[in-house]
Parts: sequence; C-alpha cells; structure tokens
Amino acid sequence: MSDNDNGISGFGWFLAGLGVGALVGVLYAPKAGKETREDLVNSAMEAKERAAVLAEEAKERASAYADQGRQQVGEYVDRGKEYYDRGRTQWSQYVEKGKGLVQEQQDRVSAAIDAGKDAYATTTNES
Repeated sequence: MSDNDNGISGFGWFLAGLGVGALVGVLYAPKAGKETREDLVNSAMEAKERAAVLAEEAKERASAYADQGRQQVGEYVDRGKEYYDRGRTQWSQYVEKGKGLVQEQQDRVSAAIDAGKDAYATTTNES
C-alpha cells in the first residue's frame, strides 16, 4: 500500500461517500415516493443556490485579484520607466563627458602641432 499524503484526495472521497450515503438513505427512507421526490428537489435547489453563492464569491475574489494584479503591473511599469529615464540620463552624461575628453585631447594635439610648427619656423629662420 502506498503512502498517500494528499489530504484533499482523501477528503474528496469522504465527501463523495457522504453524498452517496445520503442519497441511498433518502431513497430507502420510509417515505412516500412523492415526499422523497420533493426532498430531492428541495435538496437540489439548496445545492444550486449554494453553488450560485460560491460562484459569486469566487467571481468577486477573482475580480479583486485581477485589480491587484493590474495595480502591481502599473507599479512595475512606472518603476521600469524610472530606471529607463535614469539610465538614459546617465548615458547622456557619459557621452558628453567623453566628447569633452576627446575635444580636450584634440586641443592638446593641435597645440602640440602648432608649437612644433613654431619651433621649426623659429629654428629655420635663425639659421
């Protein structure tokens, strides 16, 4: 025999047995057929009403979960936009800094070339 730790399955079988037992009890009860049929109809109507109530509760719960999910998705979208904007701003700052460094190096190279030209011109004019 296997170990079955699934309590829901056992409880489900218990409820099924309870229902079958109740049905057999109703069918073999010492009542007239008309009374038995009325009892069955009344039981079925009560079960139908209870099922409708449970369905409505489930519908309300599902709607609440859907609203909560929409709210969380909205928060995640907002947070994602915030991260995107922050990253874009940082990237722009790095690009501008890089442009500044490149311009600074170009200025140094130009100054060195001009200094070299001046030194050559000075040297060739002195000779």
